Amino acid sequence: KGSGDVDVEIVDNWNAGNDTAFQSYWETKQSEKDTKEAALKGTTVTSQTDLNVDTEIPPLTEDDDPTEPQKESIYIVCYHLPVILSRDPLTFRWNACWSESLIAKSELNSVSSTRNTTWIGTVNNIPMALLQDPFERAAIRDVLEGMDCIPIFFTEDESLLDLMYLGFCKQVLWPSFHNVDLLDLATNGWGQRQRNFRGDLVMACAEAAAEAKERKRSGSVGSGAGMDVDAANSTAAASGTPVKQLQSDWDQRRLDSWWNAYIKVNLKFSEVVAGLVSGGDVVWVHDYHLALLPRMLREARNEADVVGSSSAGGRKSFLPPSSVEVVPSNKKGGGARNSTTATKVVPIRMIFFIHVPFPTSQVFRELEHGEALLEGMLHADVVGFHAFDHARHFLNAAKRILGLTYESLVGGLIGVRHRGTKVLVSVSNVSVEADIIDALMEFPMVKEEAQALQLKHEGRSIISGIAIAQRLSGVSYKLLAFERLLTDYPVWQSKVVLLQRCLIPGARRVDEADTLREVRSLVARIRKNFGPEVIDYEEQVGSVLPIDQRLAIWTSSHVMMHTPIREGLNLCPLEYVFARKEPADPGVVIASEFSAVSSILNGALRVNPYDIQMCVTSIDQSLSMSFNERGARRERDIDFVSTCPSGLWTRNVLRDLNDATLESTTKMDAVGDSSPDSILAREAELGLERLDLPALEHAYATAKTSRVIIIDFNGTLVVKEPAGKYLKREILGTSGFKPSHTTTLALRRLCSDPKNTVYVVSGDSQQNLEVAVGNVPGLGLAASNGTCFMDPLGRQQEQRAWQYLDFGVDWNAVKKVAMPIISKFTARTNGSFVKLSHSSIGWSYYSCDPEWGSLQASHLVTELGEALHSHDVRFVALKGIVEVVPRKGHKGHIVKKILEDARARRRDVDFVLCMGDDISDEKMFTSVINFSAGSESENSYAFNVAVGKKPTNASFYVDDASDVGDILVTLSGDKGLLQRQTSSDGSAASEDFFA
Repeated sequence: KGSGDVDVEIVDNWNAGNDTAFQSYWETKQSEKDTKEAALKGTTVTSQTDLNVDTEIPPLTEDDDPTEPQKESIYIVCYHLPVILSRDPLTFRWNACWSESLIAKSELNSVSSTRNTTWIGTVNNIPMALLQDPFERAAIRDVLEGMDCIPIFFTEDESLLDLMYLGFCKQVLWPSFHNVDLLDLATNGWGQRQRNFRGDLVMACAEAAAEAKERKRSGSVGSGAGMDVDAANSTAAASGTPVKQLQSDWDQRRLDSWWNAYIKVNLKFSEVVAGLVSGGDVVWVHDYHLALLPRMLREARNEADVVGSSSAGGRKSFLPPSSVEVVPSNKKGGGARNSTTATKVVPIRMIFFIHVPFPTSQVFRELEHGEALLEGMLHADVVGFHAFDHARHFLNAAKRILGLTYESLVGGLIGVRHRGTKVLVSVSNVSVEADIIDALMEFPMVKEEAQALQLKHEGRSIISGIAIAQRLSGVSYKLLAFERLLTDYPVWQSKVVLLQRCLIPGARRVDEADTLREVRSLVARIRKNFGPEVIDYEEQVGSVLPIDQRLAIWTSSHVMMHTPIREGLNLCPLEYVFARKEPADPGVVIASEFSAVSSILNGALRVNPYDIQMCVTSIDQSLSMSFNERGARRERDIDFVSTCPSGLWTRNVLRDLNDATLESTTKMDAVGDSSPDSILAREAELGLERLDLPALEHAYATAKTSRVIIIDFNGTLVVKEPAGKYLKREILGTSGFKPSHTTTLALRRLCSDPKNTVYVVSGDSQQNLEVAVGNVPGLGLAASNGTCFMDPLGRQQEQRAWQYLDFGVDWNAVKKVAMPIISKFTARTNGSFVKLSHSSIGWSYYSCDPEWGSLQASHLVTELGEALHSHDVRFVALKGIVEVVPRKGHKGHIVKKILEDARARRRDVDFVLCMGDDISDEKMFTSVINFSAGSESENSYAFNVAVGKKPTNASFYVDDASDVGDILVTLSGDKGLLQRQTSSDGSAASEDFFA
């Protein structure tokens, strides 16, 4: 019985391993395929009685035939393995079967029929005392091996999983991913910490409810500072209930320990998976529990070409020495990888799929470690969601937090360019397992239970619902709407009943306790006012109601009402539609517009749970709906519901993975890029090679006559923050952002070599460029995209002056027309500002909201184009800035002059290095190519290097500006600088990322 004024029946037979309803189904299915399983696997799903006896060697199977081509391997990685383990209390044997899970092995369209499929994850609901026993762990491994599952055990620290799962995942990530603001967590009672209670979940919820009631009575619902702990403890003591010391959910000191536990768990997963996979294998990581795993796994395998490196020596792996218990892989091509090998590592192909909602960028940026989580996810090749709303929030967070932009690709795909690759963002829907439901619908127990429910509520239309007892499930709103229906429409009081089942998983015990207290109070009020016959309410421990009980509810109910206020994927409404297929009478689904399923079911009545009157009207409409309309609504959805099981969904996501990783495909091309120039640019990008630093160093050392080094400033010599980020103006290149001290010392050493001519060419103003690098002796400067320049000081010179290239533009006349227009846009666009240089006018929107700044920039270009059409100027739209420049002016002119002057002084130039990062630097590359074509030297070298892999005129690329610093340090030949660069820019940056 439940606490309070409501009599509540507590049912709990689902989590028992010997549940008859559950076992009978699987026994039936197993008998149908027993012969096939024995032939293919050569093993059983029951462990040997004697654990000291070696496992029997399996017979030769068709997979072992050397004449057969090797199957592709796919590793499905999830925090909880989709299995149910039980231990016979008499024989102590372990038994296992697949659970009801989207990622469990299915019979229909299963990928395991064509691929070597392995599941990796932890086992849950097993007492730690058993897992501490090595013989029990060995028995669990044996029973799971026959199901191609590899368990990961965390036996070194008993509290690690609680800190990670119950702490960081359920108290931080779960609310945040469901768009719950952290301020709400701290101030409205969301965040009162559950205790480390491992007993009865119903008792735990009862204790938590008593504490919540006391907090409400005393008014202490804050973050914990004002909580009357003694009062709460004394109240519980008076009722005979032991209560431990309460602590605030949002305690930063606890958050640090949760985050560290989250890192450790992800690290152990990465170690296990890295020891099993081979290059080209598919790794599919599921859900937010393992958001760091894609990045950690790339680094554990030393996939430098994919991850990139922040130093010449590569990024240091995050993986510390560990004692993870892993059974050696029996898969072909498996085994551990040596991350220090000199051979190129073939990358794995990776999917990261999120089954919960993704929050708005405003909520996600509140997470202290949000950037690390995003970086981790984006190291996958595909990031998948069940709803476009969730994908849109993810793309927006990537843009506003990491500064990454996305583009629409051929075939309706979306790509995010990250670390030189395109990460595909996929949206895919999945339905129920039609074959399983069809089989279960014939079970006598399903029919008997459905008849019992119909007899119990004879003469009444049943409105059904199954929900987790947590606030975001919206059960309270459903009850309020039902209460209003009975009040405003008295005719239904004797004709309808609400059949509601609430599940208690125990993952968020205080949330569940508060929800149950509220729900029970509403149920009691409705029963008191309208009679006990109007509500059939039960609670059950566990996260899933047994499928036979669900089907009995669906087949007996006329309306299914699903009213979550935040939710990811929930297949119950789809299950209801399928259960009511012909020849059964069609039912009606009332679905919350905040649920992912509302975008899938076209025949559902969509409601806003917060709008009680809207919900009441929809209930009345569904109860009064004609048979023909109900049938028409069913027809809109039954085709999808019947034909899209998890196996087909898996194949669709794998197809997206192939589109993302196979270079020969054209589906990763941006929409509209079908012109000959675009096709040639894509071909050039595919052929672009990473810069070979030893080859560059050799060419530099063998140059005998003269060397010229030309470097772009923003984005090349110094890191340019992505324009999509919210930035402070103080850190922009336009306000004097300087290269690192090590890079500056390398420039000084290079400029001191009499063979070298070194220039920094920038689109920035003269003043900012002088502040940044003007103190380097012997360094030439070119500002305003080369329209003004300052040659290096000669031996007899004491000072130098700026010189100008004249392109015939009357800038006073241009400013007179342009400045009023630019000033108008600056006033309306917060964070924008004007950049005035000798031969250009710039409007920067780096510090603006990304969408608003981009929109204003497009309108500014249009308006300036109309006003300045009679002047000899053009407009350049770069990352975060719009510039008015001479129509004939570009960086190629100054590069040509630098190279010709160097040739005149030394008669020839036998080494040229030119580095740049954006479209304005392409003219520099073209000038170098033209100059090299006219060189008379037989042993001359020219290196055009782009920062970032993209369509370019350059011949080589590096990942980012930190690589440019490494190049300069290496060419300087100063061993002290090399050591300093490695220690400061290399592994330390990676280590700090997860600090």
